[in-house]
Amino acid sequence: MYRIGVDLGGTNIAVGVVSEELKIVGRGKVKTKCPRPAEEIFDDIKVAIDVALNDAGVSIDDVVSVGVGTPGSVNKANGYIEFANNLDFNQVPAKELLEARIGKPVYLDNDANCAALGEAVAGVGKGVKNFVAITLGTGVGSGIILDGKIVGGVNYAAGEMGHMVIVVDGEQCNCGRKGCWERYSSATALISQTKAAMEADKESGMWQLVNGNIEAVSGRTAFDAMRNGDATAKAVVDKYIHYLAAGVCNIINALQPEIVCVGGGIGHEGETILAPLRAEVEAQRYSVYAKKQTMIVGAELGNDAGIFGAALLDE
Repeated sequence: MYRIGVDLGGTNIAVGVVSEELKIVGRGKVKTKCPRPAEEIFDDIKVAIDVALNDAGVSIDDVVSVGVGTPGSVNKANGYIEFANNLDFNQVPAKELLEARIGKPVYLDNDANCAALGEAVAGVGKGVKNFVAITLGTGVGSGIILDGKIVGGVNYAAGEMGHMVIVVDGEQCNCGRKGCWERYSSATALISQTKAAMEADKESGMWQLVNGNIEAVSGRTAFDAMRNGDATAKAVVDKYIHYLAAGVCNIINALQPEIVCVGGGIGHEGETILAPLRAEVEAQRYSVYAKKQTMIVGAELGNDAGIFGAALLDE
């Protein structure tokens, strides 16, 4: 028997048919084309599922359940997507609407939670029960797995580590608070930090990497220039990792998971970011004398993490 995982994003709907051996044996993908009515998006989820089933050479009768990872707040008690701003969803009865289309039990959760569950079960966290995944992208996404279960809290909205404050009265965050970790450690933040450093140093080699066009700066610009020996770029990277370490250290002090997994676009830097991150965290964490320490590792599954995690959802 198989499970289906759906990663519902603002740009694409990606579907995988997952075997009992935790292998993706069939895939389907369609454009989300949002904003548009939820019913139309759910019709296309069914289309993507059919494509994936055909690719796998199996039928819906061979499927046990369908899991959906979605942006926004998910009420797992009633199956509603309560709010997802980039999908323009507000109080959408997703479970009911999807089960009517698919004819199988449907389970839902936040997409970051699904990615964390996927990495914990099928990726870098295999065999681990206490696991935190963070993704460094447009924002700082996160998911917490304790005792093998997603931590949802009283309203299923727990795990928003990107919105813990690391700089009191710091930069304004779009969540309404000031000084959130996301404002300092997301790829968006790194790009802003890089641009500011370039404006302050017109001789920096970072200008050459973007052909003099500051709007071409990406999350890789400072890292690439640092590798070329640019001192200003190295200062940007060092400061970025300093902010990143503050948040990771907070997570470790609060939860003491076995693993903190770092993924997302900036996570692709691998040991370039992980090695200095570990060094900073080791110097700062409260449990400095403990024999067993949290491991800080890179993600393994990439974009498939959300598919695996969604497929593994249950009540």
